[in-house]
Amino acid sequence: MNPPPQRALPHIVILGAGFGGLTFARSFPRRLARLTVVDRQNHHLFQPLLYQVAAAGLAAPDIAQPIRSILRGQPGLTVLLAEARAVDLGARKVILDRGGLSYDYLVLAVGGQTSYFGHPEWAPFAPGLKTIDDALRIRRQVLLAFERAEAESDPARREALLTIVVVGGGPTGVELAGTFAELARTVLRRDFDRIDPARARVILIEGGPRVLPAYSEKLSASARRQLERLGVEVRTGSIVRAIREGEVDLPAGTVRAANIIWAAGVSALPLTRALGVGTDRAGRIQVAPDLSLPGHPEVFALGDSVTLVDRKGQTVPGIAPAAMQMGRHAARVIAAAVRAGGQPAPRPAFAYWDKGSMATIGRSAAVAHIGRLEFSGWPAWMAWLTVHLVFLIGFRNRISVFLQWVYSYWTYKRGARIITGLDRTP
Repeated sequence: MNPPPQRALPHIVILGAGFGGLTFARSFPRRLARLTVVDRQNHHLFQPLLYQVAAAGLAAPDIAQPIRSILRGQPGLTVLLAEARAVDLGARKVILDRGGLSYDYLVLAVGGQTSYFGHPEWAPFAPGLKTIDDALRIRRQVLLAFERAEAESDPARREALLTIVVVGGGPTGVELAGTFAELARTVLRRDFDRIDPARARVILIEGGPRVLPAYSEKLSASARRQLERLGVEVRTGSIVRAIREGEVDLPAGTVRAANIIWAAGVSALPLTRALGVGTDRAGRIQVAPDLSLPGHPEVFALGDSVTLVDRKGQTVPGIAPAAMQMGRHAARVIAAAVRAGGQPAPRPAFAYWDKGSMATIGRSAAVAHIGRLEFSGWPAWMAWLTVHLVFLIGFRNRISVFLQWVYSYWTYKRGARIITGLDRTP
């Protein structure tokens, strides 16, 4: 039996080519519908390794792959470089920055944005880490601070230039703090003549009682010990009161730092907040058990933009494996609906399979929770390396990252320490 002509196929629009959207596009049966993938970037970003770009461990192309390259050769699929501005649920139309798209099914996989908990005025002084541009900006500022410290004669100013504050004790904050401490103590310390980078201060701020609060108390304590062995100053129970250029106000006083990095929260994008459906305090969509929007069975939402308790009663976390599982689930549900030709089709509730969680802290330092097992140190670090290499998209990227890691491990060097984008305006 010949497939129906292209114009008769339903049109599925996928907003976002992150883990959820990309998994949906790759999982959906070919020739069953026309797919259009819309993203404001031309690349898929492997976000779990973004902090290594920020800390000069990897180059940006090592963790990114062009969307067109990933999805090429898939019949009936179009990729658009555009930004979605709004969704008209009644008219079944997506409004883009250039034109619009009508859809039969819509998949919202737009991810989230950095949340400053009601203080957007802090953003210019404490950048978050969500994109390659963010990582390159942070890397430039950190490396430039060491260069300026080399030429600074005032001791107080030099100390501020050699101070890095990371706000947020979750996985991203822990990984950033640990890798910046290693950068200063094992890499940069041999590169300068007038300063000792090993004396740089890396301060990790966490408002709660412990770092990695989503992990067990045992692993949280282990993570703290490993951070402190690297020289990180861990301050828990410390809530940020204000952030200004080069300064952070804490209950214990003001810390002067040339680099302040925000890793404390994620919220939904304005696009999802404006849909007119139920959301939580962070603006994430309260989806139905099958991942569709209540009252709109033709619209599905995935990943960071979603809040959901699955059919097993567990809260689905906003991490890459969950987004990928959501993408595959939505693909199965929509494919069944298309095959049913508009007739009612069973819609199973989503169930999250928790494969475990890991956070790396530094060289041979990490924590991991897999099933009933909890372990830390070198075994957890090796497990972390293996998992991230497996899930990294692209053979070239895997080889490049693997070689960079081997080189860094044996030489205590990092090759991505080039400073670009310097402003030479007088």
